[in-house]
This record gives sequence, C-alpha cells and structure tokens, in this order.
Amino acid sequence: MSAFPVYTTADLHRQGMTRRKIADAVAAGTLIRARRGHFVLPGTPEDIIQATRVGGRLTCLSLLQQREIFVHTNAALHVQVPSTGSRLRAPSDARRPLAARRDRDTVVHWAEPSSDVHGDTCVPIVDALAHSVRCQSPRRAIATLDSALNGGHLMDEQLTEVFALLPRRFQALRGWVDGRAQSGTESLVRLIARSLGCRVDLQVAFPGVGFVDLVIDDWLVIECDSRAFHGDWAAHANDRRRDAALAALGFHTLRLAATTILNDPEVVVRAIRGLRTARDAPRRLV
Repeated sequence: MSAFPVYTTADLHRQGMTRRKIADAVAAGTLIRARRGHFVLPGTPEDIIQATRVGGRLTCLSLLQQREIFVHTNAALHVQVPSTGSRLRAPSDARRPLAARRDRDTVVHWAEPSSDVHGDTCVPIVDALAHSVRCQSPRRAIATLDSALNGGHLMDEQLTEVFALLPRRFQALRGWVDGRAQSGTESLVRLIARSLGCRVDLQVAFPGVGFVDLVIDDWLVIECDSRAFHGDWAAHANDRRRDAALAALGFHTLRLAATTILNDPEVVVRAIRGLRTARDAPRRLV
C-alpha cells in the first residue's frame, strides 16, 4: 500500500469504526472525506486527494512530479480510472460531475492497473511512466525515463515492464533511454546532439576538472547549468576555472542555461551546429 492510502467505509468498519465514529473523526480532522465512502489521512498531498475525489488514482505526470522525477511541464491533474469507473467528479468538489468542472484541467487515463492497488491512491510507478510516455513528446518522455532510472525510482529490468504496457509505435524509444543522465536538461541536450548526428558521451571525468555533463565528438564539452547549482559568484568562478582547465586539455566548453534548454531548444540546435561548422571551416570576424 502507498504512503498515502485511501480507506473505504467498509475498511473503517473492519477496523471497528462505526458510522458515528467516522463522522466524529471527519469533524475532528483526523480523517478527510475525499469522496463519498472514501477517506484519507491528514497530510495526504492535495493532488492525491483530488485524484481520489475524481474517482481514481494519481498517475502519469502528476505522480512523477510528486516523486521528483523530471517532467518538463504539467499543470493538469492526471488520474487513472479503470474501465468500469463511473460517476467521475470534479477534483475540487465531489458533488459536481467531472464533465461540469470549472476548475483544474483533468486528464483521465482509462486503464487497468498492472498490479493489485487495493487501498492505494497512486498507481505503480511502472504504470505512471507508461502513461507519461503517451502524454509527452518523445524527447521529453525519454528525459522522464532517464530521470526515473537515475534517481532509483525504476530499475533497469522494470524498463521492460514499462514498454510492455505501450503500443508497438513507442518501442523505438527504448534504445534512446540512458539512466546515466544526471538531469532532465542533460537528457534533452543529449537527444538534440544525437539528432544532429553527433557522438555523445555522458558524465565524463577529466583530471583537475571532475565530471562534465556531456562530451560531443570528443572535443566539445556541454554543461547544463541551473540556478540551483550556479547561483552565486563562487559557483561561477569555479565554472570558469573548470572551463580553463578543459581548454588547456584542448576542449571547447559550451554552457547552456536550463531555461534555454527547456524553453528554446532551437538555440541549442543552432549553437551546436555553429560550433561544429566553425571547427570544420574556421571563419574570421570582419
């Protein structure tokens, strides 16, 4: 059972709670009524409560965000509902039908869970990842799978289970997944570079420098910088020291901001193309 279980009225009765005790617990705030006949405990994340209120379990991008697995962007509530599901409700009001919602967008995944989920408010991680492949572009889906592997949320052998839940048209993506990537932005840059015909190595160690994010065609180092690790002058000074050490070894360094990689990937394409062209045919500035 997940860390945030849902209890039906029958479950609570089996624990010795009468209807009066259940009502008293709800009034006291020691139980939260998410939906008629379904209860969760205080501290349950709002996304999970809303998914339960709709009539399903949290899945796809919403669940992955809860687990801190890379998702490019998502504001919707993703809910898994079995094919027999009915009487779906709006996430903010269990009395209002989902079709009449006026609040948060809800994406319903009509699917049976791959394993027993009685009492669970979330689908198994394998199911959530399979749903996420359908809900994202191929490049973003691969970055999400990379992140799940790198963070230990998914084992290598479970990747087979993810793709077993997907139609044949998605099978080609498996060969592009690489759990060595330390961030979603690294994954996205790797995929861009490979689409340009580049040879890409990940997490390469250099003497006096340490590990770098990506090495392209054995001469171009690409570092994917985020504010979390490059927000002060000391961090910037260390970056420049590393760049100088790489230059002494004969490597060129291209630093890309995470916001650029995520929001303007064409800038990344042009930068890599320009540097490769300049290396092949040096040009003078006029």
